[in-house]
Amino acid sequence: MAERAAPLATRYAVRPQRHLLRRLLGRDWQIAFAFVAPILILMVVFIAWPFIKAVYTSMTVRTLARETKFVWFDNYLRLYSDPYYRQAVRATVVFTAGSIGFKVLFGLIAALLLHQQRRWRNLLTGLVLLPWIIPSVVQALAWRSIYDPLFGGLNPILLGLGLIKEPLSWLADPKLAMAAVISVNVWAGIPFFTVNILAGLSSIDKELYEAAEIDGANAWNRFVHVTLPGLRYVLAVATLLSTVWTFNNFETIFLLTGGGPGNVTKVYSIMAYEKAIRSLQFGPGTAVAFSLLPILVFFILLLSRYMRRDVERDDLSGTWQDVVIDGVGRLVSLIATVVAVPLGLVFGVVSRILPKGRASQRRNQMINGLLRGLLMVVLLTFILFPFYWILITAFKGNLQIGQREDIFWPNPWTTEQFYRLFYEEPFLVWFKNSTIVSVTTTVLAVVIACLSGYALARLRFRGAQTMTTVLLITYLLPGALMFIPLYGILADLGVINTRWALILTYPTGMVPFSTWLLMGYYRSIPEELEHAAMVDGANRLQAFLRVTLPLTAPALLAVTLFAFTNAWKEFLFAFVFITSEKLMTLPVGLAQTIFGDIYPWGMLMAASLLISIPVVIFYMWGQRFMIAGLTAGSVKG
Repeated sequence: MAERAAPLATRYAVRPQRHLLRRLLGRDWQIAFAFVAPILILMVVFIAWPFIKAVYTSMTVRTLARETKFVWFDNYLRLYSDPYYRQAVRATVVFTAGSIGFKVLFGLIAALLLHQQRRWRNLLTGLVLLPWIIPSVVQALAWRSIYDPLFGGLNPILLGLGLIKEPLSWLADPKLAMAAVISVNVWAGIPFFTVNILAGLSSIDKELYEAAEIDGANAWNRFVHVTLPGLRYVLAVATLLSTVWTFNNFETIFLLTGGGPGNVTKVYSIMAYEKAIRSLQFGPGTAVAFSLLPILVFFILLLSRYMRRDVERDDLSGTWQDVVIDGVGRLVSLIATVVAVPLGLVFGVVSRILPKGRASQRRNQMINGLLRGLLMVVLLTFILFPFYWILITAFKGNLQIGQREDIFWPNPWTTEQFYRLFYEEPFLVWFKNSTIVSVTTTVLAVVIACLSGYALARLRFRGAQTMTTVLLITYLLPGALMFIPLYGILADLGVINTRWALILTYPTGMVPFSTWLLMGYYRSIPEELEHAAMVDGANRLQAFLRVTLPLTAPALLAVTLFAFTNAWKEFLFAFVFITSEKLMTLPVGLAQTIFGDIYPWGMLMAASLLISIPVVIFYMWGQRFMIAGLTAGSVKG
């Protein structure tokens, strides 16, 4: 009897322990741990640990004896007395402020034009979004070719219009370089604002416009008193997000000017790269990267709290986040009103000149439509000209490019540049590397995001809320802060200059956003479906695999599209972590074909065309799935 009683006693002793663990860790902690283990490993090894290590590294220096010496805050104190650092901060602020201002303006104009467009709206929207999806190296090289004082297309256009009297060196002139770089960033950033503002316009109640029109408000008054107030929060969040990304921009400026001429465009991220990677001053370089961290922390905490409003069912009214975002929205709306005054005057003058009465209403609508069409043509010309330039330059021969004949049309059309690309450069090797890295990291990101998103959306366990916030903060954390500490960790692991360096680090930027999107989609699926499956005998894992996961197909395709395009066009990590030509991805390999000031423009444009084609095709195929996934998900900001 004593022998039988012992197992029973042990069994009953275990049950209170299990109940205690459930009370402490949550109802679903066991299966939740299995679901979130991959993302926890990723976040700890490649995000948290590099960040902690970077903070330590920023307080060290290497002596002449190659010993690491801890110096506390000396690296930071030296920075604030360094004129080159102050110049880098000034360039960063000018670049960010100038880019954001024009992106808001042109994004608002594009969204308003597309919102009123009835015919060909989807096609025109797709064309406006093109700069958003092509690799940054293609963006930079295309515009560098256009800016080229000898072979570019901008100077001939301006000379023909009589706007300039002689060719200008756009990227070599200290007075013009910053404006030229800002223009490229604006061109690439218009789609982001356009998409967000279009979503905001669709959510404004049409009855507000009808009521304003009944009260006698004209189009300008409706824009100022109905449209802009309705877009206040959309404009604020889009502006704050774009500010974080623009503030930490590296690829565009590095590929256009390298930080020159005379350090005019050397922003702080380029200075950090030069100190840490080129000069091997890891401590001072990391200090440069982290010197402006307090500003970024403010933006990141503000955005992460605001974007979690749906998760917490909190409208944020009365919090400091709400006050700040409302203030930013009012400021952006005011600026948008001021800069839109010329357009308002044009349409106002036209409306006063046009005859009144029902008989003239149709003609007046036609004239207003022509004005909007003219604006759309100007906007599309600005957006699509770089793509046209890439196409025609790719099919020009070297002789035609060198002699600068028939600048805007190949004469004759030739595949000479593609032949050189395939037979004189290891283009296929770069293509293979990009394909392997992109496909592998996409699979990893999608699998990890599927598991972690489900756990955070469905399962009850301690730490879920904190982990959700950390995920969003991680998504907003810029790569400019992370590439230096990641370089050291990858070197310790012995994977620098291997594909594993990219396969292990690319998901750090993909998984947080993918998880966030899938969390919103999981919440849109009725939980009763899983309960019914579990009543029929399925466990939680089986219910997830057989019921919930198949229903998330649109979101999965959206995540796949996002992950693949980001891996395909990534430049910074590939540029820093890979040095062997045999292992380079397409963006880095393309940049390596440039020797000093010698640019093989024809071959570069041919490569840019081939690099862009897979992304454009993938995007065109999956665009409707991505829209469906984003619509059902929680990513509204």
